[in-house]
Amino acid sequence: MKKYLFILGVCLLSLSISCKQQSAPNTYSIIPFPNSLVPEEGTFTFNKKTKIVYTSSLDSASQQVACAFGTLLDNTAGLKTECLVKDEKNEKNIVFFDLDTSIPNEGYSLDVTPSKIIIKAGSASGFYYAVQTLKQLLPVAVYGDVKPESAQKWEIPCVRINDAPRFSYRGMHLDVSRHFFSADEVKKYIDLLAMHKLNVFHWHLTDDQGWRIEIKKYPKLTEVGSVRKHTVVKKNFDEYDNTPYGGYYTQDEIRDIVNYAKERFITVIPEIDLPGHMVAALASYPSLGCTGGPYEVEGMWGVHPDVLCVGKESTYKFATDVLSEVMELFPSQYIHIGGDECPKDRWQKCPLCQARIKKLGLKTDKEHTAEERLQSDFITRIEKFVNENGRQIIGWDEILEGGAAPNATIMSWRGADGGIKAAKLRHNVIMTPNTYVYFDYYQSEDTQNEPLAIGSYIPLERVYDFEPVPDTLDNDSKKYILGAQANLWTEYIPDFNQVEYMLLPRLDALSEVQWTQPENKNWEGFLDRLHHNMQVYDLKGYNYGKHIFGINPEHKIVPEKHCIEVTLRTQGNAPIYYTLDGTVPTESSMKYSQPIELTQDTDLKAIVVRPGMKTSMIEKEYVFNKATARKITLNSAPNDRYTFKGAQTLVDGMTGDHNFATGRWIGFSPGDMDAVIDLGETSFISKVELGTLFQKDDWIFPSDRISVSVSTDGVKYNSVADTTLVLPEQSVKNGRMVQDIVFEPVNTRYIRIKANSVKSLPAWHGAKGKPGFLFVDEINIY
Repeated sequence: MKKYLFILGVCLLSLSISCKQQSAPNTYSIIPFPNSLVPEEGTFTFNKKTKIVYTSSLDSASQQVACAFGTLLDNTAGLKTECLVKDEKNEKNIVFFDLDTSIPNEGYSLDVTPSKIIIKAGSASGFYYAVQTLKQLLPVAVYGDVKPESAQKWEIPCVRINDAPRFSYRGMHLDVSRHFFSADEVKKYIDLLAMHKLNVFHWHLTDDQGWRIEIKKYPKLTEVGSVRKHTVVKKNFDEYDNTPYGGYYTQDEIRDIVNYAKERFITVIPEIDLPGHMVAALASYPSLGCTGGPYEVEGMWGVHPDVLCVGKESTYKFATDVLSEVMELFPSQYIHIGGDECPKDRWQKCPLCQARIKKLGLKTDKEHTAEERLQSDFITRIEKFVNENGRQIIGWDEILEGGAAPNATIMSWRGADGGIKAAKLRHNVIMTPNTYVYFDYYQSEDTQNEPLAIGSYIPLERVYDFEPVPDTLDNDSKKYILGAQANLWTEYIPDFNQVEYMLLPRLDALSEVQWTQPENKNWEGFLDRLHHNMQVYDLKGYNYGKHIFGINPEHKIVPEKHCIEVTLRTQGNAPIYYTLDGTVPTESSMKYSQPIELTQDTDLKAIVVRPGMKTSMIEKEYVFNKATARKITLNSAPNDRYTFKGAQTLVDGMTGDHNFATGRWIGFSPGDMDAVIDLGETSFISKVELGTLFQKDDWIFPSDRISVSVSTDGVKYNSVADTTLVLPEQSVKNGRMVQDIVFEPVNTRYIRIKANSVKSLPAWHGAKGKPGFLFVDEINIY
């Protein structure tokens, strides 16, 4: 992690600059952290004589920002401030808004002295972001709706800030198709984005499970397409709730939301996902599909084979008609047209699609199928139409398949590879990889005590560690990275209370990734500053994750001692108490002071004690066998996305659950697992067990062949078992499985275990013939 390079460091080294030096990092609790901050001595105090003053050169939008700040102080502090136009800034007890066109777009300077505050910016957005910074320096009560009952000291520490964002695109996405949120809830979402200095709201308005935008020319899109007759129950994919579910936004509501966002310097980018994810539209107008239906709005999540028929000219007319109305409602430069997860099954069998492929002379080659090139042709036509209307398209990284439309901006979600490829092709890129910024993923390893989520695991620190500009790009290609965005898909997020929980405080980490230069980021400093925003969330009644106040256990195997070393960490100096026998810890239990060394079966439970705050108890069960905490070597590398802590995961005594991305599993594909365990001394063994995962919807299968060979010197190995295994049938429930191999007892030191990943998924699987993943959590030797 890069260390603090912000200029605040000067305060810590020099007695000549002093503004409550001992607590300077906590005094300036600003998120995202400014790119230049110099503490100064003293404080500025707001009182009933404080005036808001702006220069006559400010435009009307900037004037509104200045006076709105005065109104905010009136409502929360009861100050009754005046808002005046005046070009003289030498007066005392003023907050002066001054135009400086030399400051970069969205940038600002903030100079707080005991006698006045001077804010400079070259644009209204710069003034707005300066005010957001000022609010974070004021008492938390400034975020309230009314004046607090208790007396507040309305002062801020003196400081000089020169700040501007790292990226021009700082986005956050919300899916309102899978679950619908009211116009007021969308505005609340926008308020949170504005507080964190984001400037783009990506609004995912259409999908298989519901059409959420009124289109005058096609009324059935909302009459039919906005309502599904039922919804799948949790992850029981053969069970439905039989309750109709729907909702949509009228065009008047959309105009109101767009204007609401504009007042907060946020651009709303609409997404009409096509040509896939269009079942709701097909249910409304069946002629848009290849088969003609019948179709119904989907109640099941996932990817569905019915898509727009791009062999029909009427489909293109439908798409351009819809986009015409969309562009009337949304003044954004960009229109998002989706382009992701579009199965080609129907096109392969559709005479009209095949006729268009033939007419265009599209061919299958080693890089792309003819059907992928057909999608590229459709997206290119859509782009041409959008460009002719003075706009640009954004598409998910799948639009690179078959060749990207010439002017398209690529939103890279399947890791960073799509963004890297697009940048090298000189396409603008927005980085939104599901490995770092998919906020529908779990925030905690303890998924059993979390609200149901789609899966995987992205804690706060992982978001903070995200670097949007890959170091594999050359300097010329790096300039095509416009910025970063996080996505919030809502299959398993049924209400806005859970939206808040999945968003906060990961939005805080995202904002610092988007705004703050990498050399000015610091994880420990971020956690200190986060306390302020959490106080704001408490004041506003937001539902947010408190995981950082709990215990973060870390595990390390120590083969030399044949032990597992457990470190327990928490934010700050709160005391941790623990037990090793499965009993519930109290303040009378052992107090944690140093790493714990485990050498036998242990049920570890621990609590952290924080006055006035209830935190969750953690529990970790460690089960020992002959392989546990022994030296392990992998001869084959796991998949890059699922390496986590690598080989040690397989001998750390802990098993995984249904979530394959918490770090309790490591995944192999397209290669196999090939591991060697050194027992440290010879010992008789007769059985090897592998903990594997079966998660058919994620293409995860247990091994179909396991072999075991042994050696006394680690050089020459003899085979003791080689077994072909039967794969689970479709009816078998997902879950953890134990695959065991039994053989005649043998006295040995080194054991080599090879477990094949499935190279061709079975005929009953939706991805039949394609390679699967092998996930292993533990190797046991007896």
